[in-house]
Amino acid sequence: MKKTKSQILPVALFTLLMMAFIPQLHAQKNAFVNTQYILNNIPEYTDAQDVLNSLSEKWQKEITEKHKEVSVMYKKYQAEAVLLPADVKKKREDEIVEKDNEVKALQKKYFGPGGELFKKREELIKPIQEKVYNAIETIATTEHIALVFDKAGSPTLLYGNPKYDISDAVLDELGKVMQTSSPGTRK
Repeated sequence: MKKTKSQILPVALFTLLMMAFIPQLHAQKNAFVNTQYILNNIPEYTDAQDVLNSLSEKWQKEITEKHKEVSVMYKKYQAEAVLLPADVKKKREDEIVEKDNEVKALQKKYFGPGGELFKKREELIKPIQEKVYNAIETIATTEHIALVFDKAGSPTLLYGNPKYDISDAVLDELGKVMQTSSPGTRK
């Protein structure tokens, strides 16, 4: 049975097209976003930042005023220290130290880990960041993107398709390597 050119051409064309598209079917797509750019273009985020900046400035001003009070107390003490009896001197030193500790405690309350500014940031910013992450995840899954990186600051992986997670395979491989390199199993 002899095949004609008109019969071979469609088969050859179909084969070539399939060969051209098969690598793309297996290729993993990666993408990147600039989260800082995204956040800066969300009005709720800029409003939240304004609130945080305002609180930060207010609290910093309060702390600066208290530091000035401690400084005034200390300068007054230094000027009068020569003339003061030992018991009064000790009492004034203790007052200065106590006032300084109060300022440090206030600073920690506002700006320390888990402080008021941290809590307010969690309250205002975290929901916005979660919405951004959810949007990234939705786009990544609908567009069949395996990995999405953030290019704002240092590169960070924001989304990874679990299909490409090889953590268990690495643990399996480490298990094999660790078993063969154990002191009792060396040959």
